Amino acid sequence: MNLPQEFTQRMMHMLGKEAPAFFASYEQEKFQGLRVNTLKVMPEKFIHMVDWELEPVPWATGGFYYPGTIRPAKHPFYHAGLYYIQEPSAMSPAEVLSPQPGDKVLDLCAAPGGKTTQLAGFMKGKGILVANDNNPQRIKALVKNIERYGITNAIVTNETPDRLAKIFTGYFDKILVDAPCSGEGMFGKEPDIVKDWSEGYIQTCCSMQRDILEDAARMLRPGGKLVYSTCTFATEEDEQQIERFLREHPEFELLTIPSYPGWVGGRLWPHRIKGEGHFLALLQKKEEVDQIEHHIEPGFLKKDKVPEEFTQFINDVLPTWNNRFQDDTYLTFHEDRVFLTSLSLPSLKGLRIARQGWLLGTLKKNRFEPSQALAIGVTREMAANVVDFATGEEDVLRYLRGETIMRESKKGWQLVCVDGFPLGWAKGAVTMIKNMYPQGWRWMDGQ
Repeated sequence: MNLPQEFTQRMMHMLGKEAPAFFASYEQEKFQGLRVNTLKVMPEKFIHMVDWELEPVPWATGGFYYPGTIRPAKHPFYHAGLYYIQEPSAMSPAEVLSPQPGDKVLDLCAAPGGKTTQLAGFMKGKGILVANDNNPQRIKALVKNIERYGITNAIVTNETPDRLAKIFTGYFDKILVDAPCSGEGMFGKEPDIVKDWSEGYIQTCCSMQRDILEDAARMLRPGGKLVYSTCTFATEEDEQQIERFLREHPEFELLTIPSYPGWVGGRLWPHRIKGEGHFLALLQKKEEVDQIEHHIEPGFLKKDKVPEEFTQFINDVLPTWNNRFQDDTYLTFHEDRVFLTSLSLPSLKGLRIARQGWLLGTLKKNRFEPSQALAIGVTREMAANVVDFATGEEDVLRYLRGETIMRESKKGWQLVCVDGFPLGWAKGAVTMIKNMYPQGWRWMDGQ
């Protein structure tokens, strides 16, 4: 690989005798990783559900290496959201942040959503997870991944950090800043990054990272924790960025992160670990900083104003689901779409919002149509009528392709599952199952 001369000189100076091993890592076969979605299944159970040779990633709960001969994206379990395909090093920042159920958490640079789904697993559906990305082209992938993995407590925003900070000042318990960077860790798999790299681009990234950190600091509550991470090796974007931030923010302190074989402080070097490499730092805002009081608007609708069509659907299709309506959530409406949203959110008026909560479905004339997000966010046990395919059945592939399934079925809405894990909706029609799997989610042969 033809690496930029300035880059090779800098890395030789940084690594000394280790530099040859570092450069050789770019030529080696890349390590493939997946992370089990603990909202759906525990890792110790999952490893017995597939016949793949899996090796644990030491620093990631439910993270595994898998052989390059396997195509996990072509398995029905992928479509059921049982795991996320993720580079092993990239599993480290969310693991170090480790939010708890009930926390208010921000993933500030979230797309396409790998770290968001990991944070959600720690939270177990409790608390508030705000996933933001400023790039409108990437927000669709973020939304889809949140919905595919059955995350029910997320808000998705498409905003600049400074605009978010005006709304969420001092609000979050935990913040993840996986900052845009020069991407030196990805040189081995994305040649275009090598072409675009320059010393000037590093400085551009530094300026952007500095602004993002400033806004993130405003949004963290006293006592809260922040993880800053990149996939680059430039000290200007990593250690120097954190040193500058701490000088300018005496209300923050640097915390010690866990240690794993091959980690050097906050560095994951690709010649020392099985991964592309990463940098991360864990910061905490001191408790004595003044707290901001937030005005929380009440829910727009009370339970006695829930539309009859929605209530009827729940009673008929998800009769045991009503325990989702707790004191800290309420129904909100955007045009004809129905969301379940937390009461603990401040007013989001004026923000660009891609998802203002868990999208439950759409109100049509005299009926309610459930969303794909609702199907993936519930469990088999909640549904009155279920079509449960086995992994090896041809019908499960027909369903994922969007085809009609010819088999006897009760009339009405059916929750379609694979081995007990929801895939989507269908409508029974006595001798057939009408497929309601969304067009944009369908299995494409040859991919």
